[in-house]
Amino acid sequence: MREFVSAIVPDGGPRVVATLLVSRPPTNALTRQVCREITEAAAELGDRDDVAAVIVFGGHEIFSAGEDMPELQTLNAEEAAQAAELCGRAVDALAGLPKPTVAAITGYALGAGLTLALAADWRVSGDNVRFGATEILAGLAPAGGGAARLAGAVGPSKARDLVFSGRFVDAREAHELGLIDEMVAPDTVYDAAMAWAGRFLEYPPEVLAAAKASFSEQRAPSGP
Repeated sequence: MREFVSAIVPDGGPRVVATLLVSRPPTNALTRQVCREITEAAAELGDRDDVAAVIVFGGHEIFSAGEDMPELQTLNAEEAAQAAELCGRAVDALAGLPKPTVAAITGYALGAGLTLALAADWRVSGDNVRFGATEILAGLAPAGGGAARLAGAVGPSKARDLVFSGRFVDAREAHELGLIDEMVAPDTVYDAAMAWAGRFLEYPPEVLAAAKASFSEQRAPSGP
């Protein structure tokens, strides 16, 4: 039984928008157990034919402050490597969900929490949210492919600025950078994400899955 992550699938129709809810107050820090549960919940939602799209949500206070530093400080080198691998699996599981995904971001999305948000297809944020690739401030490099995902969203130069400095970015700058797709009032974040995800309720699931997979296909080399 999962303790911190829920896969919420509402009743009411042949095709619904589900929610992958991370709930580990007060900061939704990504412990090893949270990462395991994200991977499991993503797999569960990916297998359900009645789920048309998925909202990734950390609740109304905070999306995620990133990796759990108190836990990391107790780990030896081997355990820390395992924790980074589990984080990467969770991010990949969300990115690999064969459904459209929307991250509904409140409060903060920092470090690995930002990477998790970047694994969604789109990001909707409150206008008071703060973002940051803050791992360097703790003497770490981004895990879970965080730097590459950030570069894919904002471009390599701007990504390097954020990763090397660890600086915080407000929602307005995040929107200008292309880090988020929509900025709304803080108390309407989930509703805005639902409106975004609800556009896909009538699309055939196999077509959506194929369309999403097409973005990760490797182009065959040309020539003889």
